[in-house]
Amino acid sequence: MISHTFFTPKRLSGVLFSVLAGFASTAAWSATDIRVWYSLNPHNEKAFEQLVKDFNKEQKEIQVKTRAFESAEALDAALTLSSDQERPNVVQLPEVTGLDDVATRSYILPLHQALNNSPAKNTKWFLPSENNFMHDARGRLLALPLMAEIPVMYYNIDAFKKAGLTPTQPSRSWQDLQGQLVTLANNGSRRCPLTSDQPVSINLENLAAVNKQFYGTGAGQKAGFHFDTMYIRHLATMISWVRSEIMVHPSQFLQSPTRFSNGECAVFLSNSGNIGQFADQRRLDFAITGIPYYPQVTATPGSPFVTGSGLWLTKGHGAPAEQASVGFVAWLAQPKNATQWYQSTGFLPLTQEAFSSTGADYYKNLGDWRELVAVYAQKPASTTRGFKIHNYHQIRNVFNNTLQNALEGKQPAMTALQAAAAEANKLANAK
Repeated sequence: MISHTFFTPKRLSGVLFSVLAGFASTAAWSATDIRVWYSLNPHNEKAFEQLVKDFNKEQKEIQVKTRAFESAEALDAALTLSSDQERPNVVQLPEVTGLDDVATRSYILPLHQALNNSPAKNTKWFLPSENNFMHDARGRLLALPLMAEIPVMYYNIDAFKKAGLTPTQPSRSWQDLQGQLVTLANNGSRRCPLTSDQPVSINLENLAAVNKQFYGTGAGQKAGFHFDTMYIRHLATMISWVRSEIMVHPSQFLQSPTRFSNGECAVFLSNSGNIGQFADQRRLDFAITGIPYYPQVTATPGSPFVTGSGLWLTKGHGAPAEQASVGFVAWLAQPKNATQWYQSTGFLPLTQEAFSSTGADYYKNLGDWRELVAVYAQKPASTTRGFKIHNYHQIRNVFNNTLQNALEGKQPAMTALQAAAAEANKLANAK
């Protein structure tokens, strides 16, 4: 399914050598090992390990040693406890939404600094500098956005056919989707018409972005949360969906994507990084469209925020190791490798060439996926470029607990959101 301009092994070796030679003579690269820590789902882990294997085979100057973690939380905990000597050279860390909190860690080396003397500095990245994801306030790249993704709506085509729905795809309107979910529940999908593993992303963050509203602040305003009628009505609707059993209570754990991949759930709201593992399920006939919006709020839907994680470089390993890390990162951005990664996983393209060289055959069974991706090559709208809010990781935990309690019927929508906004504003403006 992969369609792109192939680099010969000889040409690839030349590209990598040019990266390394920009820093030091080839003699300095004898047996330089670099350690890479990451956390990916099993399918994407396999795809990443294959890239590492290819890299290690194509040249002998650098050898990458990997360590996979069960979760991002387990990885970050191990990183926190690591000494300077134990710390990996390259580490996967999540999105930057807390005023560059990852970038401010003392051991982090911003990618734009590391690439200053590398041919890779001229790479045409897919995400523009105006997009906040993995970029600082000046538009400089902080980390390699290898695991950038967006929330999407997956749907089981067989479930829609069995329910007699035409067309065999979900509506982008929340109100119209409700009617479809009732039909699905009554015709084969009673156990799971709809579920999600991204409750905060779908019901708060991207409720704003897709409806073209500012999240957490207005243009030029001080950070702060005020959940207006749109949010209250939406959460009240979601509470009613759980009560009427057309939506299975959202979960942040692995059982939600597993239930969709097994064919149990008709509709699944989650991140695009699941595309690869779903495509591996031969009995799963699925496609993708954008997450729902409210036509009463905006005539056409906006684009959700880019989320996910990236590969960050770390300091303190000496010049040869630092330069070797840059060599590996530069290799990942080469056309063949970036294209292979995009088509294998469902993460957004790393480079413009990875997107442009991907042919129609890849997209033919994936619904609206190409159109959903294409907009991210453009300068984002002010409401969708991303957000940076002080203490947002803590705020996100508050919001997650709020949504869990509300969907369990412990609080009405208005009370829950008012309390959550008050607590979030204290954290956002704390010194």
